[in-house]
Amino acid sequence: MASKPVTVGDLIQRVTSSCLSSRLPCNYTIRDSVDSDLDEDDEDPFADFADAVSSSDKCRRSPSAPEPEAEEEEEGEHEEEKKLKIWEEAQQKEPKVAAERGRDAEALMAEVFDAVSGVRRAYAALQGAHCPWDPDKMRAADAAVVAELRHLARLRDRFRRSAAAGHIPRPNPSAPPLREAVAPYEAALDDLNRQLQSKQAEVDGLKEKLAAATSRRIGRNHPSKHAGPGGAPTAELFTSCAEQARAATRAFAGHLLHLMRAAGVDVAAATRSLTKIPVSSPQLAKHALEAHVTRSLLGGFEHESFYLDGSLSSLLDPAAFRRERYAQFRDMRGMEPAELLGVLPTCPFGRYAATKFASLLPPRVEEAILGDGEHRRVVNGGTHPRTPFYGEFLRAAKAVWMLHLLAFALEPPPSHFEAGRGAEFHPEYMESVAGAPPPRDGAGMVVGFAVAPGFRLGNGAVVRARVYLVPRGGRP
Repeated sequence: MASKPVTVGDLIQRVTSSCLSSRLPCNYTIRDSVDSDLDEDDEDPFADFADAVSSSDKCRRSPSAPEPEAEEEEEGEHEEEKKLKIWEEAQQKEPKVAAERGRDAEALMAEVFDAVSGVRRAYAALQGAHCPWDPDKMRAADAAVVAELRHLARLRDRFRRSAAAGHIPRPNPSAPPLREAVAPYEAALDDLNRQLQSKQAEVDGLKEKLAAATSRRIGRNHPSKHAGPGGAPTAELFTSCAEQARAATRAFAGHLLHLMRAAGVDVAAATRSLTKIPVSSPQLAKHALEAHVTRSLLGGFEHESFYLDGSLSSLLDPAAFRRERYAQFRDMRGMEPAELLGVLPTCPFGRYAATKFASLLPPRVEEAILGDGEHRRVVNGGTHPRTPFYGEFLRAAKAVWMLHLLAFALEPPPSHFEAGRGAEFHPEYMESVAGAPPPRDGAGMVVGFAVAPGFRLGNGAVVRARVYLVPRGGRP
């Protein structure tokens, strides 16, 4: 085929094809084959140009008609703008909320520190009330400690409610909880309560010793008050001495309980082992110890010498024996037992005290309470210790010994009786150690265990037995 000459029209066509081969505004492209088609087929150089021009015209005729992909892109941009606006608003509010939460947390912590300081002050006041001992200050300080701890508990509950509602930040799990922070104070409070119970037992013992000393002083100052014609003993004198003996044994039992607590001994377990009585409370332990002390000291009371020897003087000459016993009662009444045993350690009362001390405290109990067995070694050696504990024991032993002397000085001698476990309660023969009268005069109540025996005198008078009552079918 012969080549055609290049004309102006050919140049225009080629330039136009070169321009149209690039991307147009409406995303249409002229195929790259335009130039090649032009080279290969020169017969219709304007055919592709016409198609491109018609497509460009269509794009220009509908410029406002968006395609579906463009609509989705516009909606996505709109949603992104909304989210951005919400995030910016939250970022603007967050500093204010954080600042408010911080202020609430700081205020709560300030109250917590104030409450802890209040607990420390109340505890210091409670310690101060111990020495010198002041019951009124003790009660007031104890109430203050309880009030401060309750205030601290209310702050804890408020913190938990606030954290659950999102008002203040939740605590860091790695941080120590409030329970651990309060634990030392709770331990100190428990220790203080134990000390308070120990002091209360000591106070009760001192009160009982005071009552016994007052009774002895009244008896010494007014010896003829309960004496009959010619200075003979009377039933009223025996009743008064019986009350003094009970007060003395009760005081020694309280002192024994105080020593157990001071030594850190499990009071309930030690009392159960010593008395064989199931003990479940400190008050019950005190009554159980009193029953044990009374039973030990009054064992053999029906014999004229507590079975320390085989003498039968009361049968050979009863009248002389009664006069001798009453003379011993009056002579020993104003003497301190420690002074008497310091001079005559092996006198009948000395032998009685040594025997009863050995039966009262087994060696293992003595070592647990007193720390060693020195008291038993001294007593077995024929002498008597000069210690406060043994002095307390001698006061109780003397009171029972004096009651025994007076019982065998009376004509006829009083008979003693003891209420058995499970026996019906009879108010005319028994009294409850609880103090308050039982409901309906003891209806439905039975004896849990006997604390002290009773006595029936020759004139018909009765010294009632002391018993611990329990509901029928129950246990102490």
